[in-house]
Amino acid sequence: MIEKQLDVINKLGLHARAAAKVVSVASRYNSSILVLHKTQTIDAKSIMGLLMLGAAKGSRITFRVEGDDEQQAMDELKDLFSRRFDEGE
Repeated sequence: MIEKQLDVINKLGLHARAAAKVVSVASRYNSSILVLHKTQTIDAKSIMGLLMLGAAKGSRITFRVEGDDEQQAMDELKDLFSRRFDEGE
């Protein structure tokens, strides 16, 4: 199991388009991918769950990844966050 905190650094936070990109990445992997934010724990493969987090710019969310491809999944999620979901800001 890998657990890593990632910061939401894009201007609009984890909105619909950004959440869809997280779901797209998470869905490519067999590993279980959970997202923890404040008191909530959701499946990263659920767009509705991600939107319900209400993670604004500056939020720190935790990803917990467990499975045979956990390292690849975490690496791709970290890359997505560092690229600001390809939004430029």
